Amino acid sequence: MNDRISVLVVDDSALMRNLITRIIEATPNLSVAATAMNGRFALDKIPLCKPDVILLDVEMPEMNGLQFLQERKNRGIDIPVVMLSSLTSEGATVTMRCLEMGASDFIQKPSGSISMDIQTVAMRITEMLTSYGGKYAAKKRGLSGNVLNTYYSQKDDVNSKDSQPATISNIATGENSDKPAKIVPLSFSTPTWATQPQKEPAVVQSVRNPGKLEIIALGISTGGPNALREVFKDLSPDIRLPMLVVQHMPAGFTKEFAQSLNNICPLEVKEAEDGDVLKPGHVYIAPGSHHIIVMKKGFDHIVRVIDTPPVNGHRPSVDVLFESVAMVFQNHALGIIMTGMGGDGAKQLAEMRKQGARTLGQDQESSVVYGMPKVAWELGGVQEQVPLSKMADKINQIVLNN
Repeated sequence: MNDRISVLVVDDSALMRNLITRIIEATPNLSVAATAMNGRFALDKIPLCKPDVILLDVEMPEMNGLQFLQERKNRGIDIPVVMLSSLTSEGATVTMRCLEMGASDFIQKPSGSISMDIQTVAMRITEMLTSYGGKYAAKKRGLSGNVLNTYYSQKDDVNSKDSQPATISNIATGENSDKPAKIVPLSFSTPTWATQPQKEPAVVQSVRNPGKLEIIALGISTGGPNALREVFKDLSPDIRLPMLVVQHMPAGFTKEFAQSLNNICPLEVKEAEDGDVLKPGHVYIAPGSHHIIVMKKGFDHIVRVIDTPPVNGHRPSVDVLFESVAMVFQNHALGIIMTGMGGDGAKQLAEMRKQGARTLGQDQESSVVYGMPKVAWELGGVQEQVPLSKMADKINQIVLNN
């Protein structure tokens, strides 16, 4: 399939529209279907350009992001929306409100600073748009299987000798516009988890039988905000175990994210703080840009928030959490890995299973990106694959029958 994932870019800043457009157009699996300066114009353009994903700013004149999402809901538009969010307290609050209103996810808005690493910015944008847009495009075009296999394979000439790294300045200002800069955030070598068919799982022999559950550990990435909302709203209030969660998310957003989950979850949800004593029926969300681990202290177990280097390219990292849970709780834990790109958490989920923990993984069909759970399954870390719609019920069943 040669069709690219089409993106509608909505932002009132001409500079930002130009910046995002150049990033998208330099990516072989993406194209800009149209741009709009506010939500009203975007609504007018949707039936004309039929995008696969919408990249939406929050603050815009005439119709802002929240108003657009409300009108999208009223009109029954199901095209996924990824928000462009500013890194401010107010921006984080509004971003979480957008997720509640039906936005799929968010990207931290590029600042336009020359010092910003354009490769990092471009990587996040292209990963997010490929994930959500690819899933929607596959559904719209009647495709099945691993969507990213199709879209990542469209390398075109990005790795040719004409390709060159870009900077924020020459993209935003149009310098060298006669030869637009090529942005190659992933070098567009297809990730093995995205292209290879699912293999039979490795055999992991547990060194001990499962014991009485004392903790739940969950790792998730792309697709996580809405997936966690769906799971958390249906968790049983009778769960009397602590739960630790790593959701790949930048600093400045996790406190508001935890609060938004707390509003719908029967358990108490908070952003983890260093030294928190693990309490039954409480959920601890890893703070952005920090790892979390568990430790035993006297008769209690506590959370430690640490600033060690990223693992698997992530901080917080799922593997860091799972490794500590495997060491401290051994066969008294339930490990869960859900939608996400790459393989963070897969190796240490297999270690958890080896120590006797029970383990679950989200299935391919319901994952926005079947990366982390796929790798975990192939390493033998996942005992059972569960669709998102049944994940809460499965957790309730395991824990309440403990």
